[in-house]
Amino acid sequence: MNENLQGWINLYKPIGISSFSAIYKIKKKFNFNKIGHAGTLDPNAEGILPVAINKATKLIPFINSDFKEYYFKIKWGQQTTTDDAEGEIIKSSYKIPSDENILKMIDNFVGNISQIPPKASAININGRRAYALLRDKKKFDIDEKKVFLKKIKFLGSKNNTSNFFIECGKGFYVRSLARDLAHKLDTFGHATEIKRTKVGNFISKSSILLDDLLKIGQSKPEFNFIYSTISMLDDILAYEVEKESDLIDLSLGKQIFINNEKLIKKALSSDNKTLVFLSNKGNIVSFGELTGDLFQPHKVLT
Repeated sequence: MNENLQGWINLYKPIGISSFSAIYKIKKKFNFNKIGHAGTLDPNAEGILPVAINKATKLIPFINSDFKEYYFKIKWGQQTTTDDAEGEIIKSSYKIPSDENILKMIDNFVGNISQIPPKASAININGRRAYALLRDKKKFDIDEKKVFLKKIKFLGSKNNTSNFFIECGKGFYVRSLARDLAHKLDTFGHATEIKRTKVGNFISKSSILLDDLLKIGQSKPEFNFIYSTISMLDDILAYEVEKESDLIDLSLGKQIFINNEKLIKKALSSDNKTLVFLSNKGNIVSFGELTGDLFQPHKVLT
């Protein structure tokens, strides 16, 4: 596989496979030199999984910081070991919250809140993953973390189950929200049917199903399922590098001068150090600090 090929796959991950297993199948099929993903999805969750190819893996942190959208259900009356339908029931209640009480409570979760991640998660506990400790029936605690919930909508209830839509920031656990909302409503609950429909510029409409992707022949002349690296970075301060000499200097990690008048989006203050992405023919070649008209690369993707 050509090492110069780079970009993003807007993958739709199905239920029943881990994020790692999904990208491993892609790497094995197309023999990509390097591959990574942004925003892990649980095996029992489906939806958008941004996949970075080759040098685009250096841009994953910028995708992870984007807002994400989810649709999910909460089944009332049961708390499980995993905070989803896969775990064992550990607490139960006959109390089912009314739609009116749900509507009154959900706004309390909007904004910056504290969350304790589920015990069936990849959180590192003294060198081991939390899910491994849970599987081995070890006793342990997980520290709470600050997360951000931008929006939550209640979409109705049926058969002791309620439907929700949320827009949230990085590191947010839908399963923790289901557990905590139930507690606030004086009952128990766990998340079911978790579906992620958006991560930044990655949306369901333009995604490709894992099975469909794996059916594509490796000899196909153009990998039209791969998006350019710049196309998926939302509202960035960018500059198109045109001179070959600048591209060579960047590849060596050297500073270059840029024309501030040609920035795709104007900097708030050209006197301060500003994060800028440099592109060439649709792909990011570097990102770093801009001071005045002098660009200092942090990472080089050429």
